[in-house]
Amino acid sequence: MYRLSLIVITLWVGALWATGFSAYVLFDNLQDKQLAGLLAGKLFTVVSYIGMGSAFYLLVQRPMDYGTAALKQSFFWTVLLMLLLVLAGHFGIQPLLAQLKADAMPADVMNSVFASRFKNWHGVASVAYLAECLLGFVLVLKARS
Repeated sequence: MYRLSLIVITLWVGALWATGFSAYVLFDNLQDKQLAGLLAGKLFTVVSYIGMGSAFYLLVQRPMDYGTAALKQSFFWTVLLMLLLVLAGHFGIQPLLAQLKADAMPADVMNSVFASRFKNWHGVASVAYLAECLLGFVLVLKARS
């Protein structure tokens, strides 16, 4: 079970970081920012599902291995916090951003009356994603404890 947990952690944290860098590359290299946003959004959706599945596995597996002592481990609480960030991003912030884009149609949201609101919520999403990525480092370091 321990080795499977390491694989799950590697998949989740690796996907977080790879997707973050990929989004940067997309926006930096594609002229069409709407296309870059669409592709990045699809990547973030996939990573959200990886995160939800990984967190579910780790939150079930850890207590099975350590019993109630798992609730006293920072590993458990790091996973739970990461899961909460995933859920907030996927079911809270991302739908809000999608609605702002839809409301702006046929114009690009950045050229609409919704631009400042979109920028604010995009900033919140970025900070939450960065926090999740940094917690991923903690998760890797705590995997043995």
